[in-house]
Amino acid sequence: MNLSLLYLIDLFGTAIFAISGVLLAGRLRMDPFGVMVLATVTAIGGGTIRDLILGATPVFWVTDTAYMWIIIITSLATMMLVRHPKRLPWYVMPVCDAIGLAAFVGIGVEKALAFQDSYLVAVMMGVLTGCGGGIIRDVLAREIPMVLRSEVYATACIAGGSAHVLLVQWGLAHSHAMLAGVVVTLTIRLTAIRWHLSLPTFALNK
Repeated sequence: MNLSLLYLIDLFGTAIFAISGVLLAGRLRMDPFGVMVLATVTAIGGGTIRDLILGATPVFWVTDTAYMWIIIITSLATMMLVRHPKRLPWYVMPVCDAIGLAAFVGIGVEKALAFQDSYLVAVMMGVLTGCGGGIIRDVLAREIPMVLRSEVYATACIAGGSAHVLLVQWGLAHSHAMLAGVVVTLTIRLTAIRWHLSLPTFALNK
């Protein structure tokens, strides 16, 4: 995948994740500071934890402040313009979120491979990059994180990340392997959205 295109998709994903944080903060009637906090942790929380674990410091948004500007501008615009989010078609945000999620997973896997040799750790870092911010957002909002529910979300990340590292292991160029992994994650997530698929739940009999 072209690096400039991947960077633009990464910024797009950052904006989409920030919007999801703003919308949740709005439903909880938070003040503007709370809105910005929720938007920020959603957008860059997973990548920040990934970089700290890998020792990739300073973390990405410190060396490239475009990410922070995207979050600030997107959050302010959303607070001013999106007063009635229910007027949007139901699928718009989930589809945009899926695009950002797939890009985040691919970037997380590739960055992990650049810093260490374990393919298992690379997949874990991809999942963390894609899901970590949403987990922090939901915990702060006192909700059960999406990845702990029956949504086909983390599963899509694991599948895409696994495809990515397997193709690298088989000798495919990293850029092509990343593109394939992104496509796998996106396809699974969009399929789940389209047909409302979910995983079976675990419950103990009383």
